[in-house]
Amino acid sequence: MNLKKFIKKEVETFGNFEKIFFFCAIIITISVSIYKKDSPCAAISAICGITYTILAGKGKIFCFFIGLLGSLFYVYLAVKNSFYGNAALYGLYYIPMQIAGIFKWRKHLKKDSFEIIKTSLPAFQKTAIIIFSVLISALFGVFLRAFGGANPFMDAFTVVFSIFGQFLTVKRCIEQWFFWFVVNLISLIMWANAVLNGSKTSATVIMWGIYLILTFYFYILWKKEVKYSE
Repeated sequence: MNLKKFIKKEVETFGNFEKIFFFCAIIITISVSIYKKDSPCAAISAICGITYTILAGKGKIFCFFIGLLGSLFYVYLAVKNSFYGNAALYGLYYIPMQIAGIFKWRKHLKKDSFEIIKTSLPAFQKTAIIIFSVLISALFGVFLRAFGGANPFMDAFTVVFSIFGQFLTVKRCIEQWFFWFVVNLISLIMWANAVLNGSKTSATVIMWGIYLILTFYFYILWKKEVKYSE
């Protein structure tokens, strides 16, 4: 299968809203990046991140290949802006988990659409994982503050919740979207503050804002599919 046929196969299950939203999101990101004279790395990371999120939300395994590329650029941006927790997260966890996701998802693809089969956690596991993630985030925030990290507690929550979110993504659980909501909201605030302080990463702010919108959209989509399969 050549590249053109592969791309057509990946997007053929996309609805009109998803296609239009994806196109507009990329155009807005590129336009803002050029207008604000952003770092090229910020623009590339944002484009990869948006593409990854939409593909992951649709349950397309190709999302992990895009995620690998985007993670590399994001590590550079996080280090440059002293978000050391985020840098460690992407470099030491996200990249290996993207690779793990490829092998995990390929075992649970639908034969007709090549999208993954979605799942949900039992009520007790949902509660336990949320409480545990909050406690670990608070402790990690204290650790980052001791090392002089920028916005240590925001950084800590995005790191810890991202770890659980990515784990649940690989496990194909709908509960991932709760963790991504927290991550996206805090990251949006964190990077917006960085831009206000002179960082050339406006595209990154746009990226997190788009992530936040997609969190709600894909939660609703996954909820319908999980309910239908029960």
